[in-house]
Amino acid sequence: MLRFLLVRIASAVPVLFVLSVVTFVIIQAPPGDYADYIRSQLINQGGASFEAADAQAKAYRVANGLDKPLPVQYVNWVVGMVTRGDFGHSLFFNKPVADVVVERLPRTLLLALTCHILASVIGISFGILAATRQYSWIDSLLSGISFLGMTVPRFLMALIIVYVLVFHFNVSEIGSFHSARYGGAPWSWGKFVDLVQHVWPVVAIATFGGLAYNMRVMRGNLLDTLNAQYVETARAKGLSEGAVIMRHAVPNAMHPLIMYQGVVLPYMLTGEIETAIIFALPTVGPAIVGSMWVGDVYVTATFMLVLSATLIVGNIIADLLLALMDPRVRQYGEAS
Repeated sequence: MLRFLLVRIASAVPVLFVLSVVTFVIIQAPPGDYADYIRSQLINQGGASFEAADAQAKAYRVANGLDKPLPVQYVNWVVGMVTRGDFGHSLFFNKPVADVVVERLPRTLLLALTCHILASVIGISFGILAATRQYSWIDSLLSGISFLGMTVPRFLMALIIVYVLVFHFNVSEIGSFHSARYGGAPWSWGKFVDLVQHVWPVVAIATFGGLAYNMRVMRGNLLDTLNAQYVETARAKGLSEGAVIMRHAVPNAMHPLIMYQGVVLPYMLTGEIETAIIFALPTVGPAIVGSMWVGDVYVTATFMLVLSATLIVGNIIADLLLALMDPRVRQYGEAS
């Protein structure tokens, strides 16, 4: 198993390198940078002339290395990450990018993992329930729920919830994790309840989209598995239907869902990002959009690289889980 893990990690390194190059190039492709943003701010809000603003923008570009060729900027960024753990300096937030990541990424991961756990538990349970009651009203109802979860855009659901909360329930504290009275207060049960009251729309929307996929896959695979020969053999041995389903059919129907774990974390992150942008929560989503808007390239590149790393880590975890459940996968990985 250790060799299996080392092979997966070694194969992930070049993938991560290619992703970092592609990410950095794509982000730098549009014209303009943060110095152009400064020039426009000096002209529009500071009342400076174009010549004076352009001179300050050029000086800022030279002072922060934005005038260097793109390959040089990329090499400096990667060398700083590898040798010093330095992801660059955020020009917009005016602090190290690592501080921005540490401030926003844990919140995003916690929300995404919460949504993933809820989506997996509820979606798999719904899939088992629908498959064991095929063509019943329960199956039709749950299939309708999964259809809505996979087709309705998450940003649309977020906009509807914002409209209802603001215009029908007069909720004013949107765009934060806590109410003003809990801002600097130590953790307590009241502060936790207040946190849930602020983030439940994000969790509900991302969970709704995730459970739809889990349910459809679980339902389809379980229906196929229930017709397999070894399941009929288990029934012939006198096992109860519940034991046949939970001990024999469900574990084998879970394989595609375990493989799906390799991409589910980035999927849940993007679901959280879309919703968090609508609710203006201080997570990764608004930081990515804001940094792209002003040309804060190092913040954008670092967050995109982190999202790419979550995809790689998710695939490694999925491989390990699948290898633990299916010895054939482990033997193939060790042989290769």
